[in-house]
Amino acid sequence: MRPMTKSEASAGPPASELISRKIADLGDWRGPTLARMRKLVHEADPRVVEEWKWSTPVWSHDGILCTGECYKKAVKLTFAKGASLKDPAGLFNASLEGKVRRAIDIHEDEEIDAAAFKALIREAIALNGAGGGKAVAKKPKA
Repeated sequence: MRPMTKSEASAGPPASELISRKIADLGDWRGPTLARMRKLVHEADPRVVEEWKWSTPVWSHDGILCTGECYKKAVKLTFAKGASLKDPAGLFNASLEGKVRRAIDIHEDEEIDAAAFKALIREAIALNGAGGGKAVAKKPKA
């Protein structure tokens, strides 16, 4: 499989429109759940970039923050570098065995603590900005 060119990647509707369509097309509890989480991502980071990759909503800021996947029994928010994030509220409840990713599975009638979720988003942004969890070289003092 060859990589997409820039012009191919930008062809078609904008990611925000595709995400809105996905939410509308779900037709059950998953639509409002994904819409709520999308809103919380935007509240946590008004500069977040919405992308559409792998037929899935993706939110990025200096790199991927998380994806919003929808399954029959769960809306899954997978944080690309979740294993490097502090999660004092214990929101991560899936993909816990991975060395890099962590996820939050939201089931019907479950609510996620909005403040704790936004804190995770902000921490993911800080991690991306710090070089994605890799050591950032500091300039020696002159």
